[in-house]
Amino acid sequence: MAEYAHPEVLVSTEWVAEHGSDPSVRLVEVDVDFSLYEQGHISGAVGWNWNTDLNDQVRRDILSQDAFENLASKAGIGNDTTVVLYGDANNWFAAWAFWQFKIYGHKDVRLVDGGRKKWELEGRPYTQELPGYAATRYQASQADTSIRALRDYVASHVNNGINLVDVRSPDEFSGKVIAPPGLSETAQRGGHIPGAANIPWALAANEDGTFKSADALRALYEGRGVVANKETVAYCRIGERSSHTWFVLKYLLGYPDVRNYDGSWTEWGSVVGAPIER
Repeated sequence: MAEYAHPEVLVSTEWVAEHGSDPSVRLVEVDVDFSLYEQGHISGAVGWNWNTDLNDQVRRDILSQDAFENLASKAGIGNDTTVVLYGDANNWFAAWAFWQFKIYGHKDVRLVDGGRKKWELEGRPYTQELPGYAATRYQASQADTSIRALRDYVASHVNNGINLVDVRSPDEFSGKVIAPPGLSETAQRGGHIPGAANIPWALAANEDGTFKSADALRALYEGRGVVANKETVAYCRIGERSSHTWFVLKYLLGYPDVRNYDGSWTEWGSVVGAPIER
């Protein structure tokens, strides 16, 4: 991991097996399929439902600062806690939770390289026992908006020389489909934002769910014109797959200015008059 720009944001499954129960560490599982946590999870891990725990339940938005503080406090997370996130689908929503932790200024938050997939491939144990932790009084920082792109920001930068990375599948990018099969969040139109490069998020991962080497990642993104000396905005359908790419570009490759557009295609593809390419 030393080859990455910020190797400290990744931990191995071996590290979790040795340190996951340390009192200064809090494991948090965030899955696409939340039922997986109930079926079995790493001992001591708290389970968060991406839909109900990490979204505002009235308006379409991430958690407010107060709501985030409440969520972290209930999980027994303090401001000095090392938060270690993992999940299914090669850490889609674990990366999304990582992004929210960074929005609210948590200093030490990490991903388990390979997530549930790597843990299971190694035959490591799960438990169904639910942990109980004493609540804390977590205090989040004011939201860091420099790592988030809202629609108006993206609209003002279309065809303006930035790296715009669409991390969805080629069929979504082309407009052949609007959403992957079985997923309900959708848009009124298919296609992509003008000028976007299509680099599916999964190309950054190995077969075991771990991240590819820094050299391989650099070749992947630079080979498609996404270079470090330009501002970069990543998007997908609802913001979780693009969080994975945001993590790769910002923390593994060290790109200095990377934002996640979490409104993504479900917003852009439904806005009246928004420009679309196919």
